Amino acid sequence: MFFIGGITQGTKELAYQAAAIICGRCGRYGRYQVYMTYMCLSLFFIPVLKWNRRYYVKTTCCGTVYELDPEIGKRLAKGEDLEIRPEELTLVSEGHQAPAWQMPVKRCQVCGYETKENFDFCPKCGNRF
Repeated sequence: MFFIGGITQGTKELAYQAAAIICGRCGRYGRYQVYMTYMCLSLFFIPVLKWNRRYYVKTTCCGTVYELDPEIGKRLAKGEDLEIRPEELTLVSEGHQAPAWQMPVKRCQVCGYETKENFDFCPKCGNRF
């Protein structure tokens, strides 16, 4: 007799419906997507045991990833309706866009208007930056 089994790593997106947030990294509006990662032992392709569960939050605006407090993650996995607060998050990796306060300032050569937004044309006078 032989057994077919294995250990794999899995990811599951948790259902989390929350209002839009203002991202602390990029300063834009976004939403949180909550994921659970885990290790899984399977026998005959049936998951038998899960361990090493970790919960992550990814922002939709810039893709910044945070690790979520495990207790809050467990409650979300059970289906509780919670609000995720910044003190429950630990930064894992920054997203694809730098925070608004680190963006270089653009200055219009015609009217002198200054902005940190990524405009091609000046919103005040319409000339190309």
